[in-house]
Amino acid sequence: MQTINLYEAKNRLSKLVDAAEEGEVIVIARNGKPAVKLVPLNYGERDTWSAEVQHFMAEGRYDPDAFTLDRSDVLPAPERDLF
Repeated sequence: MQTINLYEAKNRLSKLVDAAEEGEVIVIARNGKPAVKLVPLNYGERDTWSAEVQHFMAEGRYDPDAFTLDRSDVLPAPERDLF
């Protein structure tokens, strides 16, 4: 992971995007303080799984719906802060 100042990032944006596409994570700082991360679109996704996870999924015990959350009762932050 490399950290680069905003001014330099503006001048090297094309090269930074190329690096991010190859899997590198770039932190862009403003006035020396980290502000944002430039990451590839597939950041955090997995292409391969361990043998244990593959076995678990092959047995049919994996339920993708078990990981969805019902957020219907959660108010957006600005409205929540009014109460």
